[in-house]
Amino acid sequence: MKKLYGFTLAEVLITLGIIGIVAAMTLPALIQKNKRAELQNGLKTGYSLLQQALQRMNADNVYPVIPANYPYRTFKSEFIKYFDNPIDCKWGGDQGTTNSVLCGAGKTITGDNGSTSQLIQNIYKTYNKASNSISSVPLDDGQFVMKNGMLVMIENYSSYIYITIDINSITKKPNIWGQDLFTFQIISDGKLMPMGADGTNYKAEDYCSKTSTNTMNGIACTQMALTDESYWDGI
Repeated sequence: MKKLYGFTLAEVLITLGIIGIVAAMTLPALIQKNKRAELQNGLKTGYSLLQQALQRMNADNVYPVIPANYPYRTFKSEFIKYFDNPIDCKWGGDQGTTNSVLCGAGKTITGDNGSTSQLIQNIYKTYNKASNSISSVPLDDGQFVMKNGMLVMIENYSSYIYITIDINSITKKPNIWGQDLFTFQIISDGKLMPMGADGTNYKAEDYCSKTSTNTMNGIACTQMALTDESYWDGI
C-alpha cells in the first residue's frame, strides 16, 4: 500500500493566515503607489493636451497667443474651440457654473441681498489641507470640461493667463491643489509653463508649502510635480 502525504487542516489555516497578514501589509502600499502613478500620468497627459491646443490656436491666429492679446475674459471663448466636444461651464468661481456634476457647482452661498452664488473653490483644499477651500481668483474667468473628464479653469487678467486643470475630474478625490489640481501660466512670450517654474508668478517656497495657511497654497506645486520624482513620495 502506498502512503498518501498532504497538509493538515491546521497547516493550511496557518499558511492562509500568513498570506493574509502579508497581503494586509503590502496591499495598501501598492494601492497608494498606483494612485500616485495615475496622478503623475494624468498631470503629464493634461499638460500635453493644453500644449497641443495652444499650438493649434497659434497656428490659426494671425497674432500670437500671449496675455497681451487677450484682454479680460476673452481667452476662454477662443481656447475652448480647440477641444473635442467640451462641456462649457461658463465662468465659474463666484460667477457660478452651469448645472452639471462635471462642472462642479460647489457649495451655494446666499448673499446679504438674497442673491446666490455657487462657489467651486469650496470643493478643493490647499496643498497642506490647512484650508478647506482654495481662493477662487485663478478659477473664475472661464471653465470647461474636456472629453476625458478633466476640468479646465482659467484666470484671464490684463497681463497674465493661468490655466488650472483637475486631472481626474472634479467628481474624484483627493481634490487638493498639488495632488490632482495643477496650475500653468502662459507667460509673456506665449510659452505654457508649469506654475513654480522660472518666469511664472508664484514660487514653490511660498505657494507649495507644508506650513502655509494661504488660500493660494498649492498653486506653485506644478513644476516640482513634473520634474521632481521625490515630490510624489509625500502624496
